[in-house]
Amino acid sequence: MKTFGTYGPVNPEEHYVVSRAVELADFINRVKQGRYIVIFAPRQTGKTTFFQWALEALPSDSTGTYFPIELNFELYEDYSASDFYKSLYKRIYKEIKTVFQKRRHVPSEDLKQFLEETELTDHIAMMEFFEQLAEFLGDEKIILIIDEFDGIPRAVVTGFLHSLRHIYVHGARPRCLHSVGLVGVQHITQRNLNRSISPFNIQDEFTVSNFTFEQVRELLAQYTHEVGQAFAPEVLENIHRQTAGQPFLVNRFAQLLTEEMNIPKTETLTMMHFSKAHAEILEEDNANLTHLMTNIRRDARFKNILMEIVSYERGVRFNPRRNIISELATYGVIGKGPDGMCQIVNPIYQYCILQAFKPEMNGLEQHYFPEETDFLDYLTPRGQINMDMLLDNFQAFIARAGFRILQVPETPKEYVGQDLLYAYLDQFVSLIRGAMYLETQTGRGRMDLVIFHNARKYIVETKIWEGNRRYEAAKKQLAAYLKLEGSREGYYVVFDHRATPEPRVETEKIEGLTLRSYVIPVVQEAPSQHT
Repeated sequence: MKTFGTYGPVNPEEHYVVSRAVELADFINRVKQGRYIVIFAPRQTGKTTFFQWALEALPSDSTGTYFPIELNFELYEDYSASDFYKSLYKRIYKEIKTVFQKRRHVPSEDLKQFLEETELTDHIAMMEFFEQLAEFLGDEKIILIIDEFDGIPRAVVTGFLHSLRHIYVHGARPRCLHSVGLVGVQHITQRNLNRSISPFNIQDEFTVSNFTFEQVRELLAQYTHEVGQAFAPEVLENIHRQTAGQPFLVNRFAQLLTEEMNIPKTETLTMMHFSKAHAEILEEDNANLTHLMTNIRRDARFKNILMEIVSYERGVRFNPRRNIISELATYGVIGKGPDGMCQIVNPIYQYCILQAFKPEMNGLEQHYFPEETDFLDYLTPRGQINMDMLLDNFQAFIARAGFRILQVPETPKEYVGQDLLYAYLDQFVSLIRGAMYLETQTGRGRMDLVIFHNARKYIVETKIWEGNRRYEAAKKQLAAYLKLEGSREGYYVVFDHRATPEPRVETEKIEGLTLRSYVIPVVQEAPSQHT
């Protein structure tokens, strides 16, 4: 039986796969046209798998025969220039022999002698090598694909790219390198090459995108067809919404549900199963989320801008010319929303970012609940959460804590209210053995917390006060979201940082749904020691 792959490239013989037929056809067409292509995307988005499939799919037809040379620069970062070119030639030679062996062809004696006598010493020698190799291969068009291009030594990158550019612009036609593909994470323009003009400004950019909902459904349907176990429609929808189609996370969800949770194959996979798998993903140290944590901690400035993206409806404009925006986008943490503003790429990442930046201890945990009460007091006799009581208590807790909330370590005061609500609910949900996660963002500056406990869903939206118009408009947005989710009630918590805030608690009916709203004042400064 096939499995869902989360470790390295996948293949159709062993794994359930998304065919990406449209994207492959687009890429192959560019290769036929002789484009020099860059494929730069965050790790674990399927780049390596994609270009390997593309090479296998290259046709031999009226457009010509293709001779693919596949390289990987992952291990070269610390090489000197001379060692790099010496090793590079060994890899090229090996790949050429591999192509001949796969085709069950034997190179001519002249070609064998040429390959055995060649040495690469620099980028000029490399360019001349490919010019001569093309003459030996005749009508075959050389396709050069370099995976993990980020690993190229800094000492050689400029000359290397200049050689490729020279072949493309000034080389004899047909070009000795018909098409080139560079595959990596960091974009060439981000490599600080100290040149006023990029040495590779002839590039054709290609994006390996996340899975669409249709592709997620295609992937999981392969399992259902083979095994017979079905996914409830809402499970398919929620897997795509929580991951935004990120390939690793989609496959990891499926892996947990079908292989690791020991769910009988006769059972349909339901939202109860999804909730357990989701909680497992949020708590585990899988390779994808470990990369995320490493990347968001690379620069101390990342915390503030990520929290600003999450917290304010006014948002942050997606400006790729700002280094901080460009870096976070390169690492796959943020992307450009349909309105041109920054957005965290999926709710799982946003949840993990909040966890990462939450203080280990905020110092106020012992004040969450009044004396002589515990978490069981906030459950009904039927085991459901009394959200009115729970949030009423949070409002009272903020009032009890007063200026001490300003002493929460490592938290800017403009985010302290949301940070405390998140920590408060997270602790409560953990105690009752429920699950909490973030839902898809339906508006900039919104944080929709979804609590799943005892087969019931509770939705809490939190924002920072940005005016009465936005406060009222957001209620209607939340009502529309509740209706979409099939929920009859929801909760709306707004933190007011103004000098003279107006606390509010109100329960109202909107389109037949019950909405309980809180406006909670946030203390602006500690009292003066001289008063």
